[in-house]
Amino acid sequence: MTDRDGPDDGVTGDAATNEHEAVESLERLGLSNYAARVFVALQRLGVGTAKQIHDVADVPRSQVYGAAEELEDLGLVELQQSTPKRYRPVSLDAARQSLAESLQTEADRAFDYLEAARAERTAGETRDDVWTVRGREPVHNRVVELAEQAQERVLFAAPDPSFVPDGFVATLEERAAADVHVRVVSEDPALRDLFADVPRVEATGPVEDPPADFTGRVLLVDRRAVLLSVVPPTPGGEETAIWSADTAMADILSRIIEGGIESMIGV
Repeated sequence: MTDRDGPDDGVTGDAATNEHEAVESLERLGLSNYAARVFVALQRLGVGTAKQIHDVADVPRSQVYGAAEELEDLGLVELQQSTPKRYRPVSLDAARQSLAESLQTEADRAFDYLEAARAERTAGETRDDVWTVRGREPVHNRVVELAEQAQERVLFAAPDPSFVPDGFVATLEERAAADVHVRVVSEDPALRDLFADVPRVEATGPVEDPPADFTGRVLLVDRRAVLLSVVPPTPGGEETAIWSADTAMADILSRIIEGGIESMIGV
């Protein structure tokens, strides 16, 4: 029997699979394998000694104590100082909250460091000219991040509302309120309607048809950042975008693309 196999205790089929998945999920929440298996076993026992837990969880008896101590440190089990010692799990609501708080603490610690590491980058760091982003959500995220940095103007063009990220309307509204000139261009009235009630955001349609083979979106920010995406015409084609910021390439692309859009909308 391997270390991860469960005991032959009558749990078979879907139930065994679900128990195995529960153990794996608890591991992903930060528990060791033994601690996860002990915690699952205690849900079935209610209260148990190290021997009883060993029999149910198939965790070596010598390892039960360390696993139980780990669970106790996490606030997931209570210990009765009897002979032999007995362990009881806390309520599932309490366990859920304890693990959630532990995860949040670890996430805060990690991202505090990451933010500090990013802040250490110098203004003179070497920048590559062009970056590539693949996939609808990653492109969504980059569009929002670039737009949030706008200080003077934003130009966004897209064929339909599916290219508008969640929260993007609010982002452009905030930028417009900060005296940033914001223009949205689309041949689709449904997309323009998303911005119809947003103060100081110009949502217009082209006076000329856009290129028939263009199926992506464009974002220009302060003539210092540009993003251009395409979607292959094949079913299930993945959106791919190139973007550049604070580079000569971004300035050149911005001027070319802006000129093309302005002629298309009759500016």
